[in-house]
Amino acid sequence: MNRAVALYQSSLGKKAVMAVTGIIGYGFLAAHMIGNLQAYPFFGGREALNAYAEFLRSTHGLLWLARGVLVTAVAMHIVAAYQLTRMSQTGRPVPYVKWNPAGGSDYASRTMRWSGPVVGLFLVYHLMHFTLGNAHPDFVSGDVYHNFVAGFQVWYVSLFYVVAMLVLGFHLYHGAWSMFQSLGLNNPKYNPWIRKLAALITFVIVAGNISMPLAVLAGIIS
Repeated sequence: MNRAVALYQSSLGKKAVMAVTGIIGYGFLAAHMIGNLQAYPFFGGREALNAYAEFLRSTHGLLWLARGVLVTAVAMHIVAAYQLTRMSQTGRPVPYVKWNPAGGSDYASRTMRWSGPVVGLFLVYHLMHFTLGNAHPDFVSGDVYHNFVAGFQVWYVSLFYVVAMLVLGFHLYHGAWSMFQSLGLNNPKYNPWIRKLAALITFVIVAGNISMPLAVLAGIIS
């Protein structure tokens, strides 16, 4: 226990926590997207999406266990990110007079500190919109397909989702790449392929999620 606490108190330990909780987040996002893609007519439409939602509700304890793991992972991810930021600020109390990005720094990595909070706020709205229904224009409890379509038919809501997914994309891309570094799995020989894999996974998740509100606005899902 003392070793675990000592490890977590280091920046290496906090980055490892962020990597593991990030993997959990990636798994949830992929599963969530695949489930929601059933709203498309060629994947079953109303019947398939509502049946999928009913199946999740019928698992009872397993669904709440999954939610508990996800909430815990998100909380640990946020706390570790905040603590790492404070450690960085404490380590350099006087800011650079002039700073130029170098090495592996890119736009995605330089925006992690603000893309994370934006994604967090979006998650709160998403729960209020589709789970609690108190931010939905016409919420019908139990009819997930109806809520899905009615929610995305409001153009500015769909626009907000698209922008949020683009911000999430930057966060996911750098997160996927840095996971390998934090867990000591990166290698100069394979790093270019790891970056390509991170970009591919991020593209699939972001494109899949963006396609759904756009499909509703276009009348493909109606």
